[in-house]
Amino acid sequence: MLDLSHIRTVLSGHYDLTPSLECASELQDTYSRMSRVVSPPDWVTYAPYVKAINALKKERNAVILGHNYMTPEIFHGVSDFVGDSLQLAMKASDVDADVIVQAGVHFMAETSKILSPQKTVLMPDMDAGCSLAESITAAGIDEMRAKYSGAPVVTYVNTTAEVKAASDICCTSSNALQIVNAMESDTVIMTPDKYLAQNVASQSHKNVVYWPGSCIVHEQYTAKDLREFREWNPGTRLIAHPECPPDVVAEADFSGSTSGILKYVTDEKPEKAMLITECSMASNIADRLPEVDFVGPCNMCPYMKKISLEKILWVLHSGENEVLVDPTVAEKARQSVQAMIDMSRKLGL
Repeated sequence: MLDLSHIRTVLSGHYDLTPSLECASELQDTYSRMSRVVSPPDWVTYAPYVKAINALKKERNAVILGHNYMTPEIFHGVSDFVGDSLQLAMKASDVDADVIVQAGVHFMAETSKILSPQKTVLMPDMDAGCSLAESITAAGIDEMRAKYSGAPVVTYVNTTAEVKAASDICCTSSNALQIVNAMESDTVIMTPDKYLAQNVASQSHKNVVYWPGSCIVHEQYTAKDLREFREWNPGTRLIAHPECPPDVVAEADFSGSTSGILKYVTDEKPEKAMLITECSMASNIADRLPEVDFVGPCNMCPYMKKISLEKILWVLHSGENEVLVDPTVAEKARQSVQAMIDMSRKLGL
């Protein structure tokens, strides 16, 4: 558990983090990428942190990998690379830096360490976990293999290093269908997201069997919610993440990964859109697409929201919260993740 009082005391002794109109004005170009969703008073508070973090990154030869679910001030203000799990995994293996700060959840930081063992990987908050990752263990993989002998295990990247190490290949929501279809076996085991597996199964010729895990954000949406919202807001394009239940995906106008959602909205530019995924997704693309009115309810990930500018600055300053993975586990997990990356590149994903 981070001692925020101690952190604030230390940081205030090294950086001027007082809300500043001058600093906010100096970083106006950065603010222009989020001005639709971040108020001027909030930016006055955020700007000194953004300035301090970006200066410290240069001193430490560090980069920040920001997931699409980060809040706008992190996504636009300090992230060097942004994207979904696949994009960040690939960037972690390519990036030229001594330090990676993972602005996301813990399994993502583990994945970065697995792919870049020589780099220092820092996690702003070690308690930023994932309900989906915590739903399965390596013993669960063994259980599925025993039940479906000979079937390959395709594991979602939203898992621990130990689970990746026990699997044959990883996938993300953006490449799951293609990777499952590329398996030679007629039966494919998918873990741990049952809804992603069910949505893949509905489009695949494979017999897809799965572990009964789910995401606490996406499982909350219901098809009834979507139907009612469509009645109240006719003409709104409903766009769902494939971690949602199949009846929700069926009710939506489009379903895709976070990168797929971004491409769809950018290409289609609907007058109104409801993104059926984590809240910050719409916030992070709102200024890029001023012609789109992002409407409707959203569900917030409590784990993603543990990451803040203050915590990012702290780990860059202190070097604390380094993510380590047992070398033996890491090597096996690396094979599964690298197999995903290699296949994704081969398939042109």
